[in-house]
Amino acid sequence: MAMLILSLATPDICSADGSIKSALEKDPQGWVDIMPPTDLSGWVSVPCKTGAKVTRMQWHVDNGLLTCDGDGGHDMLLLKREIGNAIFHVEFCFTKIGNPNAAYNSGVWVRTLLDSSIWHQAQVQSVAGGYLFGVTPTPSGPTRFKIKTDPCRVTEAGNWNTFEITAEGPRLSLWVNGYVTAVLPDCAQPKGYLGLEAEGYRIQFRNLKLKELP
Repeated sequence: MAMLILSLATPDICSADGSIKSALEKDPQGWVDIMPPTDLSGWVSVPCKTGAKVTRMQWHVDNGLLTCDGDGGHDMLLLKREIGNAIFHVEFCFTKIGNPNAAYNSGVWVRTLLDSSIWHQAQVQSVAGGYLFGVTPTPSGPTRFKIKTDPCRVTEAGNWNTFEITAEGPRLSLWVNGYVTAVLPDCAQPKGYLGLEAEGYRIQFRNLKLKELP
């Protein structure tokens, strides 16, 4: 499998004055709240690796927050319908732990297939992440890619951060805390599942909102 790595300079994809408003702030009309209910109906937990099994449900909703305990393996919590053109708004906060070298890993998925053969993820970490990577279809077959800018815009564990992934036609873009940090201009996967990743750390999510586009 080939690997495509792109590095985009911030001035090429950010407004002249730096920080820009989120899509939700710019236009609050047309958004749908997709926070799961307490029974998680409408969502499904799927292993990230083909052939693996979900051994324990580590996702639950309390007091308006979706929590991943981070101790139940590596899986995706996906909305149970495929989405094409849309903006996915996500706010997240890791539970800070005492280990100063903790990796704090999670992710936000769009246009992803249930079998993980094709996946597009916004990487979630502490003072890291904030880039797009995955496996995307190309004329030569599924190809790994990674697109990032410097500096990273994600703040440290214990603080709330906001991501917005916009999927419109072949273009995927990631907005992080006021800055567009990555753009994939030629995504050939027209639709797929969106959701969140569990990868070994306790993390909470709030204000999961979706705005479908023409």
